[in-house]
Amino acid sequence: MNKHYILNLNPHAKQEWDRCTLRDPLTAKRPDFAKLIAEAVGGKPGSYLVSVQIEVEVLDKAGLPQSEQLTLSLPEIAAHSQPQELVA
Repeated sequence: MNKHYILNLNPHAKQEWDRCTLRDPLTAKRPDFAKLIAEAVGGKPGSYLVSVQIEVEVLDKAGLPQSEQLTLSLPEIAAHSQPQELVA
């Protein structure tokens, strides 16, 4: 199950609870992870031992031009993705 959220980090926020917020991009509601996990197991009554993995991928960062978002240049990617032949 993939969900998308907007993460806002503001170390200068007046309230501590507002320094790090995670919101749904369409509704602006904060995610209820327990409810999402309950839906994933079928929502049937009972106790479940679950394993939850969170994978984070930054899709976009507001305020930066596209060129500044890249961490590897194309030559570096090509060098790491092509096998090297050994010469004896």
